[in-house]
Amino acid sequence: MQALKDVLVLDLGQIYNGAYCSLLLAYFGATVIKIEPPEGEPLRRRLLGFDADREPYEFLMLNPNKLSLCIDLKAEAGKQVFLKLAEKADVLVENFKRGTMERLGLGYDVLSRINPRLIYASGKGFGLSGPYADFPAMDLTVQAMGGVMATTGFPDGPPVKAGPAVCDFMGGIHLFAGVMVALFQRVFTGRGQLVEVSMHDAIYPALASPLGALYNAVREVPERTGNRHSGLRLAPYNVYPAADGYVAIFCVSERHWEAFARYIGRPELLADERFKTNSARALHMDELDEIVAAWTSQRTRWEVVWGLMEVGVPCAPVLSVREVADDPHLKARGMLRDVAHPEHGTIRLMGNPIRLADSPLGELRPPAPLGADTELVLRQYAGLSDAEVDRLKRERVVF
Repeated sequence: MQALKDVLVLDLGQIYNGAYCSLLLAYFGATVIKIEPPEGEPLRRRLLGFDADREPYEFLMLNPNKLSLCIDLKAEAGKQVFLKLAEKADVLVENFKRGTMERLGLGYDVLSRINPRLIYASGKGFGLSGPYADFPAMDLTVQAMGGVMATTGFPDGPPVKAGPAVCDFMGGIHLFAGVMVALFQRVFTGRGQLVEVSMHDAIYPALASPLGALYNAVREVPERTGNRHSGLRLAPYNVYPAADGYVAIFCVSERHWEAFARYIGRPELLADERFKTNSARALHMDELDEIVAAWTSQRTRWEVVWGLMEVGVPCAPVLSVREVADDPHLKARGMLRDVAHPEHGTIRLMGNPIRLADSPLGELRPPAPLGADTELVLRQYAGLSDAEVDRLKRERVVF
């Protein structure tokens, strides 16, 4: 049995934040109805002008196992259909700009009156309150204001955004967690509630190492330390050149350092006053990094990694996105799944990183074309008759 069987979710999520929250709910067995306007949500339209007949891969990745309802919520008739669905729903997920749902007449105050058991999950860039609440909220702007860009890059270079959309997905993960806690609390209270997550709030805990450098520093540490430790307190701790790319190596304990020095054939480094202790190594990391790089550069990534792993030194090859996209470990873990799509052939979708032994991820259904399930949703979940559905189609309220 899947954990969220019989839980009905109205998914107004768009781009990454809300869509990832609702995807996790779908993966645990919830019935998720993805609700989009006539033109589709922004992520579905991202390839317009390049390949208008194909949804972007990002959309395919984030929207399997969902039903697709295409409806105009700006039309009064569309709003009434939505209210019928909201009466029966357990969860609503939205990550619109603050005030959007209220302007549609579909805010939490309205929906909680018609369905007191509804859990209304609101993902925002900067939250529903505070001086930044109405600031433009995309992953880049939250990275800029949340300390991510200030701490990414090298000391002598400009701030750099993190490659992955870390703020969007950290927000989505926290929103999912909030929904699950609210579902649990509802068992005891019988009431739903407003669940609010700010991407800006959610990314703050990830600054643990830079904040440690700020509050614990015994010497001045730049905000950006490249691939070195954020507090410049560990060495070796860096990304080093290999003959075919790069490898990450770090020594957290004296045991790691001793094993490393002996493995590379430099046991004399253990008696060198510059490298005898972690504190000393941190003060002489430039010299130490030169020694490590001279050794790694003569070997391939996997030659370095397999050798160091044998003696217990933490390390990893730096893999390209192409390598990660076909990673054998992710395949073995079920995170990379090939699924047949009726229009696009075989597409690669992701599994669920959260594993419950008693609620395994079942078969993956590819994302539905826009509005493919509109009639099913209107009849089965909104309770409309054939005549009512036909009227809404004629009036171009649903598509």
